[in-house]
Amino acid sequence: MLASIAEQASRQQYWRNWFTLRLPAQLRGRLTGIVESGGELVLFAASAGWGVRLRYAIAELESELRAAHPKIERIAVRVLPAP
Repeated sequence: MLASIAEQASRQQYWRNWFTLRLPAQLRGRLTGIVESGGELVLFAASAGWGVRLRYAIAELESELRAAHPKIERIAVRVLPAP
């Protein structure tokens, strides 16, 4: 179980770095979490409004993301306000 948690933390950091290089600064600050699980990548936005903006940005990056990571079958954006 501990190895699973460490792997998930590692993947979250990988994705945060990947998106940091590709998203505009204002969106990076509104990205509250990233989870990769079973071929799905879920990005969490600070609010519904930022979630919409994030969806548009992800749509522009989708072909690059899928080319680099063919295991990702689905990308979702959800709302998770920052603590």
